Amino acid sequence: MPSLQIGSYQLPNCLVLAPMAGVTDRPFRQLCKQMGAGMAVSEMISSNSLLWGSEKTKRRANHTGEIEPRSVQIAGADPKLMAEAAKHNVDNGAQIVDINMGCPAKKVCNVMAGSALLKDEDLVKQILDAVVSAVDVPVTLKIRTGWNKEQRNAINIAQIAEQAGVQALSIHGRTRACAYKGDAEYDTIAAVKASVKNIPVIANGDIRTPEKAKFVLEYTKADGIMVGRAAQGRPWIFREIWHYLQTGELLPEPSVFEVRDILLNHMDNLYEFYGEYTGVRMARKHLSWYSKGQPHAALFRDTVNRVESAPEQMRLTHEFFDKIAA
Repeated sequence: MPSLQIGSYQLPNCLVLAPMAGVTDRPFRQLCKQMGAGMAVSEMISSNSLLWGSEKTKRRANHTGEIEPRSVQIAGADPKLMAEAAKHNVDNGAQIVDINMGCPAKKVCNVMAGSALLKDEDLVKQILDAVVSAVDVPVTLKIRTGWNKEQRNAINIAQIAEQAGVQALSIHGRTRACAYKGDAEYDTIAAVKASVKNIPVIANGDIRTPEKAKFVLEYTKADGIMVGRAAQGRPWIFREIWHYLQTGELLPEPSVFEVRDILLNHMDNLYEFYGEYTGVRMARKHLSWYSKGQPHAALFRDTVNRVESAPEQMRLTHEFFDKIAA
């Protein structure tokens, strides 16, 4: 299995963790990289410079000690502001700048950013040209297949991106109108891959198992795959996919003890990164993802989500997994 090359960065494999708001903070990116992701993209950072000084934005752009390359995603609809945002993030340690034209969230689309940009190909070109010429690091782009099923224009966008000098393109196999409903389709991704010459294409959408990853790679001829929601509570999915792509064999599920230790370590990193108050709250969603499908998980979540202190959250988590193991 070949690995991915993005600009001058040779990734260890072709697996990428998708940027997810409120999820792909530094502790989670680092964990997924340790568990086999070749690259992990940060949460979206607004091109609105008024927000850059905020604690939230500074945390999103915090890459201290992170396994390279450090990829930061920016969002906005004004070419000049996007170019400034790209420069600002590169000055603060970003090694790859990713442009968001894939987010379907209303609050992003209502300001004509995210996947709303797909409706305006001229503006797409202006933004890509402005960002690529503003920084001397690779610029990548994340899109959907189009605004809606009648306007699937991913091929046009991919060609604009290639001409602008974008170094990799990730495509989610749904339109903006689909949001996350229905099944992702891969025909458009395959058509995009066939239409560009020199730009790696990364397929995204509904890749939840090693077998599905292999199918999508073979079907679309994509150069890599991007995993988002399937990594929530299962960061080891990258290790499983990569092993399967190389050997055709499925790794055994991690033991209860391994899951427990991965989670406790993850929680520790959240407390350290956010401080106890926010760390405890950030850990809650991860606790619900990791415990999903385990016996008595609902009762555990109900109890653990009420506690306010890190030691108590850790203690209850330890007990829960020890009980399952017993």
